[in-house]
Amino acid sequence: MTIVDLLERNAREYANETALVEINPEQKATKRVTWHEYELVQPSASPYSRREITWSVFNERANRFANALISRGITKGHKVAILMMNCMEWLPIYFGVLKTGAMAVPLNFRYSSDEILYTFNLAQADILLFGPEFIGRVEDIADQIDERHLLLYFGDGCPSFAEGYPSFVADSSSQNPGIPLSEDDYAAIYFSSGTTGFPKAILHKHRALIYSATVEQKHHGQTHDDVFLCIPPLYHTGAKMHWFGSLYSGSKAVLLKGIKPEYILDAVSKEHCTIVWLLVPWAQDILNALDSGRLKLSDYHLDQWRLMHIGAQPVPQSLIHHWLEYFPNHQYDTNYGLSESIGPGAVHLGVENVHKVGAIGVPGYGWQVKIVDEDGNEVHGQEVGELCVKGDGVMVCYYRDPEATAKTLKDGWLYTGDMAMRDEDGFIFLVDRKKDVIITGGENLYPVQIEDFIRGFNKVSDVAVIGLPDERLGEIAAAIIEIKEGMTCTEDEINEFCKGMPRYKRPRRIIFDKVPRNPTGKIEKPLLRKRYGADRLVDAQNKS
Repeated sequence: MTIVDLLERNAREYANETALVEINPEQKATKRVTWHEYELVQPSASPYSRREITWSVFNERANRFANALISRGITKGHKVAILMMNCMEWLPIYFGVLKTGAMAVPLNFRYSSDEILYTFNLAQADILLFGPEFIGRVEDIADQIDERHLLLYFGDGCPSFAEGYPSFVADSSSQNPGIPLSEDDYAAIYFSSGTTGFPKAILHKHRALIYSATVEQKHHGQTHDDVFLCIPPLYHTGAKMHWFGSLYSGSKAVLLKGIKPEYILDAVSKEHCTIVWLLVPWAQDILNALDSGRLKLSDYHLDQWRLMHIGAQPVPQSLIHHWLEYFPNHQYDTNYGLSESIGPGAVHLGVENVHKVGAIGVPGYGWQVKIVDEDGNEVHGQEVGELCVKGDGVMVCYYRDPEATAKTLKDGWLYTGDMAMRDEDGFIFLVDRKKDVIITGGENLYPVQIEDFIRGFNKVSDVAVIGLPDERLGEIAAAIIEIKEGMTCTEDEINEFCKGMPRYKRPRRIIFDKVPRNPTGKIEKPLLRKRYGADRLVDAQNKS
């Protein structure tokens, strides 16, 4: 079975049931919305833009795009790059690519023109499909893309250098193209976050995609009655693979375009969402809004909301304890994974283990995990080492990069670059990224541990800890601290609070600034290092 088979099954068994809802709270409702001869449901009672499609329409849209691609010679071995913001059309387009046997290549919507060109060329893509938000960036590189490759535009006002989607699919059939697929066929190329330079291309087979859907459903128990609220970008494995739980169960999902706390609670209330995946900043924003009284739970219908889970970055214990004060009946889970391990689920806490909040958890369904030292030997007890995972979700390779592949894949094990330890009960705790460890006066400092502690201060909204060069100690820990809105805080207050940590762990420099995070919620530490001059230190360490 492949991930495409799940879509075909849903189109048969749940043909007229809602598959996807798109909500844009910042766009007013229109009376009628059509999508290439299909009318999409737009309830008149909704004050904002809301569209929905059934499983049948979803599948037909995917088939139509697949047949159009095949008519242009796209088949197994080819690649189609997708550069679009989250929208109703994103997933049908993705599945249309898969139905041809070609590989889907999702691109980060934050990519600059140079990064778009770099990733397009690295993946050896044949088509770049892009949305209206990217006209300027694509135009900048259009003359550098070989004329044998197609620039395909989805949106109103097609630019002169591209072909429009409506004409591209105009005469194509909505029937299944019938291309035979197996778990061993290549399915997708995703890209790493690119925190150490340009991103690496990550190649996955269909086996990994269907495996991720199985793992997601096993972990969170999605049934046909669940409704999943999806907010993060679909180009990323995290959002898409969590949505695969909805695909697996044939249940409704809601794509929310907006991250304000009131948007999230309103969507959960009006769409009767039962499962919500949040990033740490969004969860913190909701808590801040509730703490300040700006939002009140009594204004929303939230009784059906059963599960809140977080992934993509370490989760402060204090945040979850605070969350459960407002939502005592919520199940909670945290999920750990990488794009190299097809997103979330390689390690997860488990809804039954809320007493272990702070850990990333135990090996996920069907996954193996080990922690090793510098020589690749497993560590014992509560020693810190590099986290390694093994399972059907591990990537095939870094595409066209055998050297990086050899460093990361060893005997089927994926070396994650994350430092971790096990407690006495076997639960795994993420200590930090291997490259983020700060060595000060011969002592190893793990920024995540320091960040978790500082987040416990009631005036702190967010914090990032990086190493800064120091003539005497080599490097020192610096804490970039973002204060909660409407509050003031002094360096002395932070230093006094940090006395609760061992002296060697206390940050030696306090900087009040905004903490930058990428679209998947990870702290952009390379940006902070560059901003505060620590990039020179990292470069020197990399060369040594």
